[in-house]
Amino acid sequence: MKTFTLALLFFLFSPVFLLAQQNLAEKLGYPADAKLLIVHADDIGLAQSANAATIKAFEEGGITSGSIMVPCPWFEDFAAYYQEHPGLDVGIHITLTAEWDHYKWGGVLPATEIPSLLDQNGHFYASVQEVAKNAIAEEAEKEIRAQIERAMSFGINPTHLDTHMASVAATPELMEIYMKLGMEYGIPVFIPRLMLMGVPEETREMIKQNYVLVDKFYMLNTEGPDASWEELYGEMISGSVPGLNVMIVHLAHDNAEMQAVAVNHPAFGSTWRQQDLDYVLSQNFRDELKKHQIYLVGWEDIQNSL
Repeated sequence: MKTFTLALLFFLFSPVFLLAQQNLAEKLGYPADAKLLIVHADDIGLAQSANAATIKAFEEGGITSGSIMVPCPWFEDFAAYYQEHPGLDVGIHITLTAEWDHYKWGGVLPATEIPSLLDQNGHFYASVQEVAKNAIAEEAEKEIRAQIERAMSFGINPTHLDTHMASVAATPELMEIYMKLGMEYGIPVFIPRLMLMGVPEETREMIKQNYVLVDKFYMLNTEGPDASWEELYGEMISGSVPGLNVMIVHLAHDNAEMQAVAVNHPAFGSTWRQQDLDYVLSQNFRDELKKHQIYLVGWEDIQNSL
């Protein structure tokens, strides 16, 4: 495999991903110093509850983007909805972990083809640390490629790639695969500037000059659902910067299914996800966006600008 640096340079100079002299905001028809925001829902396909909540948010304008977990049990359910609504801004949530206590999944590929990605029970590891310790890069690439191909075989036209639990950032080799496959398939990849901390300086500077990076991203990070959602998200929105911002939310209805999935997980659990849904559909959210002069965009807009 090529070195991480060489692969990145090859990726960056692919014509699909080079920018013209205009910055992203100008290319999308906004002022040069505009604050652009993608409101993005992770974990489509996780559960029927997550699918239903995400569909509701799409239909009511609470989100501009989402991404689907191809190995998960409710992938096909959402894929069927997508086939009837092909204009949805949906990417692939590359999945190499299965973090819940009693709700598990393995890869799209047979276990015999990706043994380094699986635990003793044939499931993905629960943590990114275990992925970093055990994953063989060649097997990870086969699995990630299979997830992309399976999504496309169900008619999904992915607007971007992103990653569940940031697992593709577990090692430089996995990050290289992530970016290489984005280039190969012509799909933008979610790369916040924060992700470049481990990249060699000369490569980092080249990326900043030539690639559409997420200037700032926000995700609620609290241990449980007792905090004030309006206060926490309000602080995030007020901290948006000129350029591309991404707010990541996790949506589901707080029902028996989601409660069973998320048992012992108050963080990102069932109540948490209902509160995320309630917030993105609230008038308060709309008012905050207007107050801070934020323009909503989607990954499809980014893809069309390249």
